Amino acid sequence: MSTSGSTTKSRVLVADDDPAILRLVSAVLEREGFAVVGARDGREAYKALQDNANFIAAVFDVVMPHIPGPELLRYMRTEKRFNKIPVMMMTAEQDPKLSSDSFAAGAVVFLPKPFTTAQLQTMLRMLVGKACSQS
Repeated sequence: MSTSGSTTKSRVLVADDDPAILRLVSAVLEREGFAVVGARDGREAYKALQDNANFIAAVFDVVMPHIPGPELLRYMRTEKRFNKIPVMMMTAEQDPKLSSDSFAAGAVVFLPKPFTTAQLQTMLRMLVGKACSQS
């Protein structure tokens, strides 16, 4: 296994209650060389943030059990240690209000489902580009 120059991989938090989407996003990120911490709902994502704030980016489903994506993001924006983590929101819901809510909460990228792997890669690169430009 090659680690591109550094011993610790950059970590990305991915939260989605759909196991197939969680696997897909994780696989694409891992192929790009990131370590992924997966969460099956908003509560798991919240716990992952509490355990270790050292993420370079996060990807949240908008509609999740326990804590929805925008609520999780609003919480992150109130905590100084999470403030710099760029967040991408995804949803299969067709309601345009969800994307405006996501951006209002502080999302930097919004990806409607279903999406292609290429669309996902493009959005993740934008997200990680934001992370790198802030550090």
